[in-house]
Amino acid sequence: MISNNDLVNHLVNTGALRSRNITDAFVHVDRVDFVFDPTAPDVYADYPLQIGNGQTISQPTTVAMMLEMLSPRMGDKILDIGSGSGWTTALLSFIVGDSGSVTGVERVSYLVEFGSRNLQKYKFKNSKIIQATDELGVPSERFDRILVSAAADEFPKELTKQLKVGGKLVIPVRSSIFEVTKKDNGELEAIEHYGFTFVPLIY
Repeated sequence: MISNNDLVNHLVNTGALRSRNITDAFVHVDRVDFVFDPTAPDVYADYPLQIGNGQTISQPTTVAMMLEMLSPRMGDKILDIGSGSGWTTALLSFIVGDSGSVTGVERVSYLVEFGSRNLQKYKFKNSKIIQATDELGVPSERFDRILVSAAADEFPKELTKQLKVGGKLVIPVRSSIFEVTKKDNGELEAIEHYGFTFVPLIY
């Protein structure tokens, strides 16, 4: 039976995981705690798994690559849009530590509950998952890092207003992932990574 350590080794060996802090998070935050059926044989498979309502817990390789693009650090204040099962929220919570914070945002009500229950398994004091509103993200706040786990049709400029100077936004737009950095002068620098598939971002 494949284990979480086997999954982590696979991600390291394929180059999806490169940073020590992100790899440690994958070791300590077990994917089995975020799936609908923890007894299923494909809990650690490197592909997305259904979590109901057309939503998925993302492919581990994709999650690892997006977190590497995001470059989260201890103490960061992070917004996790489309938190779903809570897996990415938990991974980020481990990385930022008690000095940081993670706010997960989810539009599907039962996934807010599901993700919150999963998050509680780790007793993080620095994270929460909230119900999405009609506005994207949390417009009243500013974040060091913003991760979006669903694909927008167009780049949502309102998210860059929620990003601190020097911060990073990682977001799928159609079939690409954009890695966006907010420069000191407020300008945006974007790197496009091609060839991904996500559920749609609806707001």
